[in-house]
Amino acid sequence: MSHPFHAIIHSPFLPVPFRPGAAAAPSLGVNVAWPSRALRLPRARASADKREQAMEEQGGAAALGWAARDATGVLSPYNFSRRVPRDDDVTIKVLYCGICHTDLHVIKNYWGNAMYPVVPGHEIVGVVAGVGGGVTRFKPGDTVGVGYFVGSCRSCDSCGKGHENYCAGVVLTSNGVDRAHGGAATKGGFSDVIVVSEHYVLRVPDGLSLDRTAPLLCAGVTVYSPMMRHGLNEPGKHLGVVGLGGLGHVAVKFGKAFGMKVTVISTSPSKRQEAVEHLGADEFVVSRDPEQMKAATGTMDGIIDTVSAWHPIAPLLALLKPLGQMVLVGVPNKPLELPVYAIVPGGKGVAGNTVGSVGDCQAMLEFAGKHGIGAEVEVIKMDYVNTAMERLEKNDVRYRFVVDVAGSLGSAA
Repeated sequence: MSHPFHAIIHSPFLPVPFRPGAAAAPSLGVNVAWPSRALRLPRARASADKREQAMEEQGGAAALGWAARDATGVLSPYNFSRRVPRDDDVTIKVLYCGICHTDLHVIKNYWGNAMYPVVPGHEIVGVVAGVGGGVTRFKPGDTVGVGYFVGSCRSCDSCGKGHENYCAGVVLTSNGVDRAHGGAATKGGFSDVIVVSEHYVLRVPDGLSLDRTAPLLCAGVTVYSPMMRHGLNEPGKHLGVVGLGGLGHVAVKFGKAFGMKVTVISTSPSKRQEAVEHLGADEFVVSRDPEQMKAATGTMDGIIDTVSAWHPIAPLLALLKPLGQMVLVGVPNKPLELPVYAIVPGGKGVAGNTVGSVGDCQAMLEFAGKHGIGAEVEVIKMDYVNTAMERLEKNDVRYRFVVDVAGSLGSAA
């Protein structure tokens, strides 16, 4: 943004331009809003009729999943067909699928982009059941993963540089529009089988716990990718992690594995023991305690902010050293306020990040395998998913729900 008072963010993924602070009087600051990853849908979406027709023309293997039919978000058994596999496709039997906040927001249509029926799930771990004739990287029996997206244009500048996650034509794993296959709405990992181009399939290293690996395919790469990009992976550096939830707890694990000093910053004093004793954080700062915040001022090389609720970021920026970097990976619904005085004098930076590329995700899995990193999960059966969604909305989970799809889908139906 070139001007703090009249900045307009134009995005190909939003239906209208977002004008930060348009109704507010000018001030020495910038309002910053971060569109959700789930809003990354092409503006000219296929009509409902065309989507249904495309679904009927899929003609592939019969699939059983759980889907939401309307904005109540209630999930129930759903029979559908996967597409006929092409030469570069991998057919995957789904073993586990994590539950992300994005799934909750989409099935309840909080962002206004749900294409019902919605089969959620983009943190998928499974085993290869079949491959097309052109597939060279995988074979039946391989343990694999599928993350937040299953397609991109593969010809734009972002794709050419290995940043498929920022492609304007990215195809989301669930509730996306698959233009390369008739414009059908994509169906996610709350199902027994999925068909994905090998270019978007990930190899899961031996030795990783499969249920604990599933959330890494979204939450894990969302924090790992910016840590690598901004140099927040160097031993001895000081990393601040704001929020101790599904994203934050994994950020702590990666930070410690990198050899960094890690401080968790939270509004909840009750999380101190969990952060320090269980996850291995070096320090814990209560952001509502002025004395603790003052003591931590100017001590951190970087901050990963995982909080999805509105919160003041100027006090957090004060914790950075000069030239320090804050990365926002949470997606608050209300614009955040970024006062210029919080970044200009110290040359500090603020960046955003949405998941990671295929290469980022594969590198993250290899790193996790080497260091034995997995998410803290509560494994559930498919017939518990509606209760799990209710609990997730209340943040009543430590720290990620994972559905045992292969072990419970058939009996749940």
